[in-house]
Order: sequence, then structure tokens, then C-alpha cells
Amino acid sequence: MKRSETRELVKKAYGKIAQAKNGCGCGTCGPDAREFARSIGYSETELNAIPDEANLALSCGNPTALAGLKKGETVLDLGSGAGFDCFLAADKVGRNGKIIGVDMTPQMIEKARENAKKNKIKNVEFRLGEIESLPVADNSVDAVISNCVINLSPDKQKVFQEIYRVLKPGGRVAISDIALNKKLPEKVQKSMDAYVGCISGALLVDEYKKSVESSGLKDVKITSKGTSICIDPETKDPIGRAILDSLEDGQDLDEYAVSIYIEARK
Repeated sequence: MKRSETRELVKKAYGKIAQAKNGCGCGTCGPDAREFARSIGYSETELNAIPDEANLALSCGNPTALAGLKKGETVLDLGSGAGFDCFLAADKVGRNGKIIGVDMTPQMIEKARENAKKNKIKNVEFRLGEIESLPVADNSVDAVISNCVINLSPDKQKVFQEIYRVLKPGGRVAISDIALNKKLPEKVQKSMDAYVGCISGALLVDEYKKSVESSGLKDVKITSKGTSICIDPETKDPIGRAILDSLEDGQDLDEYAVSIYIEARK
């Protein structure tokens, strides 16, 4: 499938998620989004700073915990969705700081803006755009965060080049994402449901690190968080169900996919 076709498929899928009550991308949807967020590293204090409506259970880690955000900083969130990490970052940088969320899905942007307005969060701005071509000025942000999104990009090298471009000298990167320990079974590789579910578009861990380093970013550190995606065997979520059905008997998704944290500097 062409990159443009892949991008449109992802956009359509996440547009539907934005309009639903629960998120089901990345195979992580469940009845309790708040409990899921706790399980991947968000504290109760952090969750209390985030509107519940912004939590679509689409995360695979807590990148703001790595970013060391400071009062007054400008932070960019790639693939900001309904604003979950943006609102947490907004609390950390304070009223003199600024958060920019970029997402290619109009429905997500609309939902995020509604959440900001409803909760009177004024130091956030949501921009419609693609993470391979960011609507952000050169050398303008102190930190870039992203949560379980870059694996969905059909041109990951371009994403990291864009991150390098928009970061100020000395700026830092804190990303949570999905990567692979080993090559996926062919049936999973070809599954577009598995792509939308953050699996078949993921890079091998070593390839991921090389992609970050080739952008010019320095001090690249990748940390594995172990089990990556929790899919209930009895799930009725079509994306999660399709991923499980793509595996052969005896194959376990945890053998292949892993959650990682990526840290780097410009």
C-alpha cells in the first residue's frame, strides 16, 4: 500500500475513535481508561490534572514523566489526539508555558479543542497537520513528546528530521512508542488492522534507534518497558480481534512487540 493510502487509512480509523466513547486504537481499549492509564505509568495526581474526556486509552507509556518539563517551556506533542498528554504538560509548564498539539485527524483536533474550552485550559493550542511535515517553526520548542503515534507514520525518518528541525538547540525528546523485538509473522505484517493497531508499522528496536540518530539527534537512549499491548483474548474490539486472529497457534504477541521509551537531545 502506498504511503498516502496508509496515512488515509489511519486517519479514517482514528477519526472514528475520536467520535466513539472509548478509544480502541493500539489494541488498548477497555472499560476503564483511567485504570489503564495508571497501569502504564500515570499517577493519580497526573490523572486528576487531565480531563477524563481526553483519555481515550490510546497510550503505551507516559512520555511527560521523562521530559523533565519546566515552567515557561514550549512543548510539542506529536499525534496529540484528544489532548491527553497536552493537558498534563500544560499543567507542568504553567500559565507562562505553551503546549502545541499536532494531529492529522480533524475529529481529534475538534475533540481536543472542545476539551480545552470546556475545562478552561488556555495555554494549549491544537493544530491540524501531519507529523512528517509539522506546522511548527524552526528552533521553536523546548521539548517534543509523543505517545504511541510514530509507529503509525509511513515515513518515520521524516518524522525525526522534523523533530530535529523544530527543536531549539539543546531541546529534548521524550517519546513512548511501540517497537519490535523480532520480525513479525508475515500474516501480521500484511494486516492493515494490525497497522492501525500500532503493530505492523512498528520498527525493530535497533532500526528505531538508527532512525533517530540519523536525524542528527544526540544522546539517543531507548529503554524497553516490557509487555507492550494488552489485548483481552475475548475482546470485541475489531482491531484487537484482527491482531489476535493474525497470529498462528502458539504465537504470542508479546514475543514480538514491546513498549519503549526514547530519549534524545538536539
